[in-house]
Amino acid sequence: MNYQIELRHLLYFKVLAEELHFRKAAERLYIAQPGLSRQIRQLEDYYRVRLLERNKRNVSLTEAGKYLFEEVTRLLRYLDQIEVQLQSLANGKISTLRLGFIGSAVQTILPQLLVRIKQQQPDIELSLHELGNETQLELLQRKELDLAFVRTSHVPPGLCGLPIHTEHFSLVVPKEHPILKSAKPSLEQLKHESFILFSKNYSHSYFDLVMSIFQDHQFIPKVTLRTVNALTIFNMVKQGLGVAIVPSSLKNGYHVDVAFLELDDLPQRTTLYLAWNAENRNPGIPYVLDIIATSAPWTAAS
Repeated sequence: MNYQIELRHLLYFKVLAEELHFRKAAERLYIAQPGLSRQIRQLEDYYRVRLLERNKRNVSLTEAGKYLFEEVTRLLRYLDQIEVQLQSLANGKISTLRLGFIGSAVQTILPQLLVRIKQQQPDIELSLHELGNETQLELLQRKELDLAFVRTSHVPPGLCGLPIHTEHFSLVVPKEHPILKSAKPSLEQLKHESFILFSKNYSHSYFDLVMSIFQDHQFIPKVTLRTVNALTIFNMVKQGLGVAIVPSSLKNGYHVDVAFLELDDLPQRTTLYLAWNAENRNPGIPYVLDIIATSAPWTAAS
């Protein structure tokens, strides 16, 4: 064997594993198909294992190929992160942090956090991404996000979570809704109403928490619309298409003509967590965690 494995071998294999088609993979890589075949054979010879099953019609990954594909994907992702951090250092920055958040984080901690990071660590550059809870957790696990603000009851294994802000729920109704004239408004009055809720894709644990509110009041809501966007919920309520239950912080920052009734007598509370991957070695993460640790008022329950 008179050759050594180079990064290009792994890159070529990754693209082929994604396409499972030599011609299409070669076109993506801008190389000739025989050259791609030769690189893959060299990779198999080097590791002394068959990575692909191939015939005239089909290409598929062996178990060894599936394993290598997962590991190469992680490796190349990590190399991309190294490049980002090197560019940050070259530009005089400590780090570039990819920070995910849900909309309600903008109404609670996020603006304050951004101000404090700018004041205390101006050499940290932030890249902000508004994403759903489940998407953020998946990206954290793959190290494609560095920090995430998620609304959940627990953080998946392998990730770290810090509770930031706990709050109660509010009922959202049109401004002309009869419940607003009640001396003691109760959810039982809404048994026959249509509800507009955050979908399960927003957060499985959050969805289950909201459904437990209805269980405690001994009725199953008639859910007519589900979405992951708070503004959509408020606009649908305004149009008279239903009522909603949302975290109370969402009444801030949206200029929509609806009414909020705070459900602070309910035992259910929803918590905003800061989550991160303990294996993520981005040097900016400890700085942000330190800023949050010295900001105790953020973690107080409302």
